[in-house]
Amino acid sequence: MKTIKYSFALILFSTLQFTACTITDDGTYVAPISISEKIQGNWATISVNQIDEVAKAIDKTTSPLYLTTQFNFSTFNITFNVDATTNLPTTYQIGGSSPALFPTQGYWNLANLYPNTDTTPSQIILYSDAEKTVKTATLDITTMPGAIKTLELRFTRKTKGIAFVSYTFKLSPTN
Repeated sequence: MKTIKYSFALILFSTLQFTACTITDDGTYVAPISISEKIQGNWATISVNQIDEVAKAIDKTTSPLYLTTQFNFSTFNITFNVDATTNLPTTYQIGGSSPALFPTQGYWNLANLYPNTDTTPSQIILYSDAEKTVKTATLDITTMPGAIKTLELRFTRKTKGIAFVSYTFKLSPTN
């Protein structure tokens, strides 16, 4: 019986000796990809929808109003520029002949450089000045580009802090 215990202990010790000290090479550190890196560049319209936020708030069933083919929204495009070395947001420019729902050029920044962990949409904040002190609009990122190269932005109009209409822009990259 003692020989079986010693044999078992010897086998266990030998096995642990060969597996316990293995060094796993996980590669080198790679910085996480920021939102600005994902959305930089030129984006063109796939669709634009208008949502009645008042009706939605009082539980009325409403359908989004499809605006893509109306008022030249099919020509809407937006370019988000970033600094070449830091990938931080710099300027934006809107092209096309659709109605201007928010300023057509200016500066942009992100509320957070990386996606929110609390499931709230990330936000793009638009500014009229290079110092980024005069805020002109906020866009919610409702769909982040990833494996599927689609960016979806929501712009909500409010009065006295209460939303009354929102516009959802579904965009695809042009470059």
